[in-house]
Amino acid sequence: MRMDVLIVGAGPAGVALAGACARLGLDTGLLDPAPDRPWTATYGMWSRELPACLPASVVAASAAGRAIARTEHRLGWEYAVLDVPALQAHLTGRLGAVRWHRGRAIGSPTPGVVDLADGSRLHAAVVVDAGGQRRPLDPATPPSTAAAAQTAYGVVVDADEATTLAAPGEALFMDWRADHGERGWPTFLYAVPLGAGRILLEETSLARRPGLSMTTLRRRLHARLARHGISVPEDAPTEKVSFPLDQPRHRTAGVLGFGAAAPLVHPATGFSVASALRLAPRVADALATNLPRGQGAALAAAHGIVWPRSARAIHRFRRIGLEALLRMPADEVPDFFDTFFSLPPAHRWTYLTSRDDVMATAVAMAHLFRIANPRLRGHLVGSAVRRPVSAVSP
Repeated sequence: MRMDVLIVGAGPAGVALAGACARLGLDTGLLDPAPDRPWTATYGMWSRELPACLPASVVAASAAGRAIARTEHRLGWEYAVLDVPALQAHLTGRLGAVRWHRGRAIGSPTPGVVDLADGSRLHAAVVVDAGGQRRPLDPATPPSTAAAAQTAYGVVVDADEATTLAAPGEALFMDWRADHGERGWPTFLYAVPLGAGRILLEETSLARRPGLSMTTLRRRLHARLARHGISVPEDAPTEKVSFPLDQPRHRTAGVLGFGAAAPLVHPATGFSVASALRLAPRVADALATNLPRGQGAALAAAHGIVWPRSARAIHRFRRIGLEALLRMPADEVPDFFDTFFSLPPAHRWTYLTSRDDVMATAVAMAHLFRIANPRLRGHLVGSAVRRPVSAVSP
């Protein structure tokens, strides 16, 4: 029996899209190896990006954002950290008539067909790969060792113990000071409240090819926290993060990539959940409207929502910025972010959030180029014309 839509991957993007499709009357299936698995990542977004359909209970904490490069900068808008169990319960509770399928997808040999690891097959008019960075339906996905990746190691402690880094009501989006005492590849501290008197303190490598090791990040984090007089209990919860930033667009014939698999990941922040939640109803509407005209029409319409020409152009702009960061000498990275955070708030907002406003993005990047020093300008120009930087030594 062939369903209308089969979505592979039951993370936030896949569940949000499945629910949106079912609410429009589409016969929708959701495939995942472990449907009952709790989501464990920390999801955050700018408060202004919160979809109107999310209840207030899904937000665990909101805080004024600030960043430190060479100097301190106030971002000018709030950062929201989501209550992940509440988010999962909310989105799952809106699935309605969606049918769950337990299994691991290993490929899509022809449009509308998904092969499972147990040898069985599922059939649908439209197949969506929402399988995250693994992208199970994209055989062209490069190995993770070849990718530019964001990696992070964090601990959760009592917020009262970390006031030397983040005062109550504040989120430290980036702190590039080398308080860990090490030279080499630059990392920053990310400190955000989680609600219930807790705070996440995370040493983060924004981008490196290959990603910086957890061993290095853990060592730097503990050294940084010790310098600020923060002791970490032995039983403190930890978080490990690793995902690629430079995956190409999902191009498997007859499959729509969605969420991080699209990829919707912003290379400057690693964010993708806000974009996925905002796009899910529009993608579902495109599928429901165009499926009567056939599989090809539905896929083309949905692809046009996820990757309009403007979004493809901005994706290219962001890749240029990523390559500039990857080839930048370590001691110049804080200078770059001092320059970036010196942009007018509207330009910073556009670069960090817009997927389809090409003109505003171009204006923001032109302003950045205009106020940059000559060395930074050279990195930006070089990244636009040179081949991607190769892997660096560990």
